[in-house]
Amino acid sequence: MSLPHRLLVGVALAAVSVTLGLLVAASLFLNSSRTVVLVGHDTVVRPTMARDAVIQTGPLLPDLRLRDVGPVGVTLSLGKTEVGSIEELVDRYAFIATDPTAQVDKVQGVVVDMAVSAAVRGLGVGLLPVAVFLLLGRHRRGELFRGLRTRQGLLALVLLLALPLLIWQPWETSEETQDDRGSWQTLAELAGATVVLPEEVRDIEIRTGPVTTQTKRLVLSAIDTYDKSKEFYSAAAEAAADLDLREPEEGETVALLVSDRHDNIGMDRVARAVGEAGGATVVLDAGDDTSTGQPWEAFSLDSLAGTFAEWDRFGIAGNHDNGTFVRTYLADEGWTMLDGEVVDAPWGGTLLGVDDPRSSGLGNWREETGLSFTEVGERLADAACDAVADGDRVSTVLVHDANLGREALSRGCVDLVLGGHTHVQAGPDPVEGEDGATGYTWTNGTTGGAAYAIAVGSKPRRDAEVSLVTYADGRPTGLQWVRLRTDGSWLVGEWEPITPAP
Repeated sequence: MSLPHRLLVGVALAAVSVTLGLLVAASLFLNSSRTVVLVGHDTVVRPTMARDAVIQTGPLLPDLRLRDVGPVGVTLSLGKTEVGSIEELVDRYAFIATDPTAQVDKVQGVVVDMAVSAAVRGLGVGLLPVAVFLLLGRHRRGELFRGLRTRQGLLALVLLLALPLLIWQPWETSEETQDDRGSWQTLAELAGATVVLPEEVRDIEIRTGPVTTQTKRLVLSAIDTYDKSKEFYSAAAEAAADLDLREPEEGETVALLVSDRHDNIGMDRVARAVGEAGGATVVLDAGDDTSTGQPWEAFSLDSLAGTFAEWDRFGIAGNHDNGTFVRTYLADEGWTMLDGEVVDAPWGGTLLGVDDPRSSGLGNWREETGLSFTEVGERLADAACDAVADGDRVSTVLVHDANLGREALSRGCVDLVLGGHTHVQAGPDPVEGEDGATGYTWTNGTTGGAAYAIAVGSKPRRDAEVSLVTYADGRPTGLQWVRLRTDGSWLVGEWEPITPAP
């Protein structure tokens, strides 16, 4: 075979391989789907070529559409969730929409992952003709091409070409559905001239059939919640940047302590703004990020993980973070979830923590189950004192309830115990331990502004709080609380020095 002929065959084979691979990859991508937890629902994500994002909310609420979201569109079919009423569900949608970054990033990540998966599979199919071509060899390929001139070979070729058509079946049609009968209308058109809408939502489209008065009221109520939430938390985050906070000195490290968020994603950007204003580079999460610890609350964890993505992140699960979902989810997002082992801390000292044993499914300690609150506190103290015996005094114990660290303080093995749980700030209180040692306990208020376990709303239900912990030479040296009032005003506590001994 001459060189030009070989080159021609190679180009033809490459063209067939690439074309086949692209067709298969595109087909697999456009017919693929993934189920993820999104906006509190088990959600089926399907890519489309329509360039629009369509949110199918189910039988009780109208679908939504956002136009021209990118080169590839997506359909989101919302499934099961946990909710007390339709009104509560709509308010949740509106609240999440005030800061949708984490949810948008999650959808984009899923679509990209589906595209990569389809491309890899398409590459595999595209390489199949090349493999067959090389496997047959020149002699067998010659026999195959000569066989195409026979009736039997011609019939085989026709059947081979018909195979994609038989798989595709373009003659199949679907029954007409209610979706086909609906039309799209912008929220501005639905609301009418008498209702003033935020500029960013006016062009969102809603699928309308026979839209009832009650449905329209729900939509307008959601818009009102969205507007108030976005305005409140945006103003709070902007004001946080100008708070008069103590600035860290050279050689100091500041950690931001959050606790009891209870799904309030609006406070995440506010908490970060406070941390940045105070020079924080580490975030310590004392638990109760959710209200029930169920997968529908993944939106809260997505927001937390995205907000502090570049920081050093440490956490434990609170009593409301039931089961292992919260712990596993945050660990997968890159958080260091403390489990009763002493770890090195970014400030040069050591850090120890454990999940709240009152969580359903939690409280395990090194393969032991059913331990009480007191027993877990004793095990925590044992771990801290073992570290002291090895020459590594524990600078901080992170727990959900500061009482869990009382035993470690009384034995004189830790400098500082940080917690939350009570939703009320307390401390710093010195605790005298054995051999003249002194440690401190500090309880942060509720970062989510939660009343009981509920924090979702257009603003905090009670004052929302974070704390700034200052470290130097591997040990804590001071604490400062920062509180956002329900009316949007700020209270800033004095920086209180602490001097743990020895």
